[in-house]
Amino acid sequence: MPVLNDASLLHEAAAWMNDSALSHLNAQGEVHMVEVGHRAATERKATAEGWIRLRPEVLQLVLQGRAPKGDVLAVARVAAIQAAKRTWELVPLCHPIALTGLEVVIDPAPAGDGLRVEASACTVGPTGVEMEALTAVQVGLLTLYDMLKSADPAMTIEGVRLLRKQGGRHGDWQHPGLEAGADG
Repeated sequence: MPVLNDASLLHEAAAWMNDSALSHLNAQGEVHMVEVGHRAATERKATAEGWIRLRPEVLQLVLQGRAPKGDVLAVARVAAIQAAKRTWELVPLCHPIALTGLEVVIDPAPAGDGLRVEASACTVGPTGVEMEALTAVQVGLLTLYDMLKSADPAMTIEGVRLLRKQGGRHGDWQHPGLEAGADG
């Protein structure tokens, strides 16, 4: 196994990452925040999803508004929105982004064994909002777990992924697991 502090390995890793457009390492292999000031401000949108699996009877409590801690869906939506707005404070190399919109949807899983959280973040700026959408989903899921853990400590958070992004210098992208034009 390679030694991570070996200077030649770091140099190779930095060269590979620069060639592969992974730009958070400079030519010396040092971590840095990417300069985006020269990029044009364009419309950008990103959508992410994630799941929390829980017992069907706990899901029914949530859907009927009878969870012990109240309206957990409303609290999870607000937590997701707050988290997206503060992503740059949580993820060290993210830029502060002025979100122009954020939508959070929480729906029951078709199999009746959990909830799906989807977040879509929008901005007009020089960098994307993928991290904001993903952070919103994660914190929404964590909030659901926190509010329901007394009823079902065996809940599982899974399947967090970026579904699609629009805009930016790399253009539109959709997760390979999605059918063309399908919603997550």
